[in-house]
Amino acid sequence: MMDKIKKIEELGFLPERVVLKLGSAVLTRADERLDENLIDDVAQSVSRLFDEGREAIIVTSGAVAAGKGLLHFNKKKRSIPEKQALAAVGQSRLMHIYSMHFSHYGRNIAQLLLTRDDMEDRRRYLNTSYALETLLEMGVVPIINENDTTTVDELRFGDNDMLSSILAAKMKAEFLIILSDVDGLFDKDPRTSKDARLLTRIEKITQEIEGAAAHSPSKLGAGGMRSKIEAARRAMDAGAHVCICNGKKPGILQEVFAGRCPGTLFVPRQRLELSSRDRWIVFGKSGVNKWVIVDEGARKALIEGKKSLLPVGVKGVEGKFERGDVVEIRDKSGNRIGKGLVNFNSDDVRRIMGAKCDDIEKILGQKEYEEIIHRDNMIILEQ
Repeated sequence: MMDKIKKIEELGFLPERVVLKLGSAVLTRADERLDENLIDDVAQSVSRLFDEGREAIIVTSGAVAAGKGLLHFNKKKRSIPEKQALAAVGQSRLMHIYSMHFSHYGRNIAQLLLTRDDMEDRRRYLNTSYALETLLEMGVVPIINENDTTTVDELRFGDNDMLSSILAAKMKAEFLIILSDVDGLFDKDPRTSKDARLLTRIEKITQEIEGAAAHSPSKLGAGGMRSKIEAARRAMDAGAHVCICNGKKPGILQEVFAGRCPGTLFVPRQRLELSSRDRWIVFGKSGVNKWVIVDEGARKALIEGKKSLLPVGVKGVEGKFERGDVVEIRDKSGNRIGKGLVNFNSDDVRRIMGAKCDDIEKILGQKEYEEIIHRDNMIILEQ
C-alpha cells in the first residue's frame, strides 16, 4: 500500500514533458479485460497536465488484451501469430476507448504505431520526432504502441519498456514514468521474501541492482523487472529521471505528475545536452548485448584524451554486429564507457583487436579505416 512506502522520493522540479508507459498488467482487470476506469483516470490526469501547459506522450500496451476480450479468446497459451492477430483486432478497440475517455475532458488523441526500427533509422526517426513535436504543439496527446502485427519482439519480451525509454530520450522528456503492477524494485522478490525492501532511490545501476531485478513477467505483460531496469538505464543515459511505481494505486498519477515517485526513482548523474544526431547514436541500432572491451590505456584515451578507439586498445568482443551498428564500449570490469558507430563487423574486430593500425591491411587484406570507432561517432556516457 502507498502508506507503507516510508519515503517518497522527489525530483526537485516540475517536469514539463513526461513519457507515461502503461503495461498490460496495469491496463487490465483480474478477468484480463481492459480496465476502463483506470483509462478514464489516465485521460483525466493527462488532460489536466496539458491544461497546465505541460506535455505527455503515452506509450501503451493492451491491444492483445483488447482483442482477446472482443473475440472471447480464452486460450491460455497463445502462439506469436495468434498474439499478432489479437493485437490487430484489439488495437482499434483500444484506441476507441482512449478516444472516448479523452473526449470527456476535451482532449484529442493521435495514434502512432511504431517499431524500434522507426526510431533507429535516422530518416524515419526524424520524421517521427517532427510529427510528435507538431502534435504536442497542437495540444494533441500522442498515444504510441508497438506495431505488433509487423514486429514480434515486444510480444516476446519488453512490453514496450524499451520503446518508452527510447522515446523519452529522443523526445527530450525529463521524466519517464513506468506504471507496473508492483510498487517498484525490491532488493528481494516480495512474493517469496517477507523482509523484501523497496529500493526508493537509485543513482547508478550496478550489477547488484541488475541482480535484484528478477525476470518475473506478470500474467499479461511481457516486461518483467529486467526490461524495466534496462529501460531506466537508457533513459538515464539521456539525463531523464525514471519512476517505476504501481499504476493500480489510486491517485498515483497526481503524485508522479507533481514530480514525486511513490516507488523506485532512478536519478541520472546529470542531464546530457545531446544533439539530435548524438541521441540517435546513443539509442539507435540497438546496442544491447553488443560491446567491445578495452584496456585501461584505451579507457583513459577515450575519457581523458577524447581520442578515437583503435584496435590496439580492444581486448574483447561480445555479440554479433555489422559495420555501422551501435555498440557499447566497456572496460575489463564490465563498466560502460560509452557507445559509438563501429567501422568493422564483429568478426573483423576479433581479427584485428590488439593489432597496430599499420597491420590492419595485412590482417584483413584491406584498410578502409584505422579506428574501430571514430571519436566523431562516439558518445562518452557518465554512468
